[in-house]
Amino acid sequence: MVRIIAFANQKGGVGKTTTAINIGASLAAIKKRVLLIDLDPQGNAGTGLGFVRASHRQSVYGVIMGTANAADNILSTAVPGMHILPSSQALAGADLDLQGMDNMEYRLRDALQPILPHYDYILLDCPPALGTLTLNALTTADSVIVPLQCEFFALEGIQQLTETIKAVKQKWNPDLEILGVLLTMYDRRYGLTRAVDDDVRKTFGDLVFKTVVPRNVRVSEAPSHGKPALFYDFNSTGAQAYLRVATEVVQRTEGGENVF
Repeated sequence: MVRIIAFANQKGGVGKTTTAINIGASLAAIKKRVLLIDLDPQGNAGTGLGFVRASHRQSVYGVIMGTANAADNILSTAVPGMHILPSSQALAGADLDLQGMDNMEYRLRDALQPILPHYDYILLDCPPALGTLTLNALTTADSVIVPLQCEFFALEGIQQLTETIKAVKQKWNPDLEILGVLLTMYDRRYGLTRAVDDDVRKTFGDLVFKTVVPRNVRVSEAPSHGKPALFYDFNSTGAQAYLRVATEVVQRTEGGENVF
């Protein structure tokens, strides 16, 4: 059975796309069939996997608008077992273009139905806003991973997102759950990092992943080389952290013991 996970946080710069790419690559490394869907008009997920937007015509935009099939717009990546449905500049106008369309909230969910049997995990990289594209992701997903940078306003932003998730659950997708909150860019040297860690764990308890993703230069460098951290520097602390996060994802979605 396919698991559909949205990566969402209306705050930018929290490691959302990096997390989606690296969890996807880690899942593919254990022979899971993975599709990453880039719903962010900036297209960073595609760039981080080595794609130049001008070099391909495939885009999730036509899929959402109903002018193209999902299967025809999926690209293979250099990561064995991992595919991507990329973004395009046209996606920047999707919020306006979707207004007034039939089943506006379910365009993505309905378009993906034919390809669901081909994947074990579908990962939705949401834009840093709570607009129509993020709404489509939340009505499509089974669960949400919330990447959270350890900074002063971290909890303020996540509380707004959890209210949105509750609203989507009540009105459009009763099965939607928060799979976990992931602390990113973690630096143990700073007291603020430890304070945010404590606050988040007090607020969300076991929903917070045990693993934290450290601030790591190799993870930061990897997208400029078009590779996940796992393929750029397998032994880096960042790559190893994402492997452990992927283990927790599998445990939470499928049960069982450690897979790495």
